[in-house]
Amino acid sequence: MSDPKVSPRVILSTRGVSKRFPGVQALSDVSLDVRKGEIHAVMGENGAGKSTLMKILAGVYIPDDGQIFLDDRVVRLENPLKALQLGISLINQELNIAGNISVAENVFMGSELGRFGLARRAEMRRRTREVLDLLGAPFAAETRAGLLSIAEKQQIEIARALVHNSRVIIMDEPTAALSENETEKLFTLVDSLRSQGIAIVYISHRINEILKIADRVSVLRDGRYIGTLEGSEIESEAIVRMMVGRTLTDFYQHRVSTEKTEGFFRVEDFSDGKKVRNVSFSAAAGEILGIAGLVGSGRTEFARMVFGADRRLRGEVYLDGRKISINSPKDAIRHGIGYVPEDRKSQGLFLEMSSHDNITMNVIGTTSRAGLIAGRRNNAITSQAIEQLNIRLASPRTRAVSLSGGNQQKLLLARWLQIAPKVLILDEPTRGVDVGAKSEIYKLIGEIAMRKVAVIFISSELPEVVGIAQRVLVMREGALVADLKGENIDQETIIAYATGVREAQAAFAAKTGR
Repeated sequence: MSDPKVSPRVILSTRGVSKRFPGVQALSDVSLDVRKGEIHAVMGENGAGKSTLMKILAGVYIPDDGQIFLDDRVVRLENPLKALQLGISLINQELNIAGNISVAENVFMGSELGRFGLARRAEMRRRTREVLDLLGAPFAAETRAGLLSIAEKQQIEIARALVHNSRVIIMDEPTAALSENETEKLFTLVDSLRSQGIAIVYISHRINEILKIADRVSVLRDGRYIGTLEGSEIESEAIVRMMVGRTLTDFYQHRVSTEKTEGFFRVEDFSDGKKVRNVSFSAAAGEILGIAGLVGSGRTEFARMVFGADRRLRGEVYLDGRKISINSPKDAIRHGIGYVPEDRKSQGLFLEMSSHDNITMNVIGTTSRAGLIAGRRNNAITSQAIEQLNIRLASPRTRAVSLSGGNQQKLLLARWLQIAPKVLILDEPTRGVDVGAKSEIYKLIGEIAMRKVAVIFISSELPEVVGIAQRVLVMREGALVADLKGENIDQETIIAYATGVREAQAAFAAKTGR
């Protein structure tokens, strides 16, 4: 049976697909086409239904209603192996790699070549080498997978898809753990796969990535298909409007404090002798101070030193006109300095603990009496934080690990707000967070600054730095190279300083008199 509406170029499509879980309608009547040799981005907020749809296409879930077409024929993808046999591969954000076996064994894991239960290892290595050469991978088929980087492990997943002659490869947040250089290499690889006629279904929260590589962009919202953009239609404004029902102008809107106490927080001559060099700056109470720079510029290392998480070689800290001593996170917290780290899962949250425990972690000592935790007071703190920050969860006892990225980040922010911070350092606070949650976090940051808190906002996403910061410091190679205000805060100027172009231009002008 075939669907007459399907274009000859379409390799995979859904028609009227729906899926319900207990208490949740995850997908409702979703119809979507994927064409041969295209990069088709699928976007939407957390909970929009992206993952459910992708798992249906990969055979992990079976739809309650609707049909799936492959090459114009209805197929039933009853399990992942069936999908793989039909040429559909899913590469999850959490890579399915066994570190204690070789690359070749990972590539053929679950479908080892052999007869009578004996694996043909030489053949597996040979075929793996062929695919690795095609990908330009810098490692051998015999290499133990545990020795490889995240980006290289990702190449193993892609090699596995190619070995099975996959014609559709689904990538779920493939750049979440990659550096900028690794991301560019992945883009080159994805472009090469597209040129070979392979369809790439690409899920990402990063609009800048989508604008760079996508041929078409489809948007889901609340489990429903909203529409597809292609060609010149693919613009930030249109994507955001389809995802959250708001314009990009509204996206960065937040309250701005008009009353600032200049010089409220000062850092002088911070250095670790390695990645941070002679950094001095001041932040006003009520100010949102952005810190921008390329990966490796020293932003995170500097933030961790200010918070006392890493040792410094020298440097002084002043708060509200008084010199303070910070040699550990405990010292920082005592002085009212909070820090939301860039990796919320490994450095910020206690994933296996409840949301309630995560929120109250920093104030248990102050809410306890005679060694006994004040349960009623802590419950009130948690309830208030959940309501104020709009944290979506089933109950305060819900484990942090089960929350979406945006709700995990709001959980971490809620914890630091309990200490009534005077200074709050936010390192990549919207990384891995969907567009809707980002907008909520921007609004929350504005509200925090309104409380006369000095907010230090570190981000690799220049549009959000420009959109939310009232002043921007630029770091390069461990040093501060610019302090931008007003009309000078734009992406081009930030990049010029971050890459050294501005200094090179100034040096050339001084030398030539031009």
